[in-house]
Amino acid sequence: MAAQPAEPELGPATPRQAADPATTASGPAPAAARPAPGPAADEGLARRLKALACTAPLHDLDNRKVNLAGEYGGYAMAEVGLAAIDLVTLHMDFDTGADREIVLGRLLPRVAAQHPARPVAEHQRVARWVLESLINVGSVDRGFRAVYGTFGPDGAYQRRDYDFKLIEEVPGPDGGVYLRTTDEAVNVLVGALDTDVTSAQIAAEVKLEVLIKRGRLADAQLAAEQARYRTVQYAETLRRALEATRRNVRAVDWMQAVPDLIDEALEHIADRYRHENAILTNIRKIRDEAEGADHKRQAAELVDIVKDCIRRHTQLQTRLLEAGPLFRAEQDRQAFAAPAARAGLDLYGQLLAPVLRLPVEQAVRPTDAFFARGAGLRTPTAVRITDLVELLLTPPVEREHLGAELPDPDLVATPDDSRFSEAQLEAALQLLDLPPDAPRRLSGLLAEARRQDPELPYLVALLSVHAASPPVGTAYRQGEQRLLFAVDDGTQLTDPEFGGADLIVGSALLDAAGMAADRQDAQ
Repeated sequence: MAAQPAEPELGPATPRQAADPATTASGPAPAAARPAPGPAADEGLARRLKALACTAPLHDLDNRKVNLAGEYGGYAMAEVGLAAIDLVTLHMDFDTGADREIVLGRLLPRVAAQHPARPVAEHQRVARWVLESLINVGSVDRGFRAVYGTFGPDGAYQRRDYDFKLIEEVPGPDGGVYLRTTDEAVNVLVGALDTDVTSAQIAAEVKLEVLIKRGRLADAQLAAEQARYRTVQYAETLRRALEATRRNVRAVDWMQAVPDLIDEALEHIADRYRHENAILTNIRKIRDEAEGADHKRQAAELVDIVKDCIRRHTQLQTRLLEAGPLFRAEQDRQAFAAPAARAGLDLYGQLLAPVLRLPVEQAVRPTDAFFARGAGLRTPTAVRITDLVELLLTPPVEREHLGAELPDPDLVATPDDSRFSEAQLEAALQLLDLPPDAPRRLSGLLAEARRQDPELPYLVALLSVHAASPPVGTAYRQGEQRLLFAVDDGTQLTDPEFGGADLIVGSALLDAAGMAADRQDAQ
């Protein structure tokens, strides 16, 4: 009996063998067994690499939290990042994005739940750091980049860059800055990449209806949230097309692509209305018939999610109906816009390159003409008749908007916060109404005022101090007959509440005849 050949000893596969399943221990496989290279065979791998790249910033949050100054090791940053993407997606609207402070306020309880004993300032710092990391604050374009490899048509391995963003800052109609999640961020939430929006929406809602009928409300809530994310992504596709139209109507295919998108979207919304209303009826029935508290709560949350889907579909339908008039308005505005007054000059092609080939004596003339006219503007000696006729025949532009209407101010009566009342002022003036030939000391006036009212000496002292520098000219011009004055003769004031000089307070008569003569001279 012939001896059988010994089997070869199996050792660890080399990287080449591990990467190439067509390489076996016995040698290379035939060419027919190898996978066909090229985009068709490598498309699935590229899609999985892109999906993996979209999750890399979330994993990077937990890797970079050690760089924060403090004890942040116990926070699950990837979980907070997914919650931030979720909040921005659900709070952004068609016209405006999500408000940053609202997102941070809603994110704060989730951060605080991970470490309730830590201070609130630390929770706020974690929430803000995660949100800014997803925006990629600090980079030039605030985006992420991943490098992956594919096989080209010739079978050669090529490295490609995949640029994406998760949360981006966009301007709002009121001049503010809002947050919006990108398609890549929504795909991270639902666990897919480059999925057809319409088919994914239909599949999610069919799955939702089946789960509700079977009573699996926990799984139905997850399916409902995924359906809502797809609705947001569908609205984002239309919004980007409308924004591109406002910038340049030629950059968007309004002949076939956008009209087909609008027709399909309107049909899609009509189907979703019927579908979601039926789902809403089933959920309400389950909510009303449920006995357990958890079952009722899950059904109530499902009702809110489906209602939000219906609201978003209503908003999307409104924008779809406005898309056609917006295209026609932008087409008229961009097509009939005033052309540039003068075409641009190609300095290199029209001046520099031809002049360099000319002799010096021939190049002087064009260069002198260019620098004479390019040195600066000068006022023309006379207006052209064509400009004058065009200016006179151009109809005036009608003003449609005269600015925002000014709101009527709410007038609130100023509260009377004065320390002294009218009765106290009258009592103080009566006390200071001294005869011209009988001045008094401030100490005596304060003692008499204290016998009438405990607060009255403060008012008497205030009026007396003001009388130390009496406005003689003002009283003279106003025609007053008497003026209160106070003089310091060096005597020290002896009083239990006040200190300083014991002023001599009196009243002086003004020259009425002189004032009348001055007024007559002025007239």
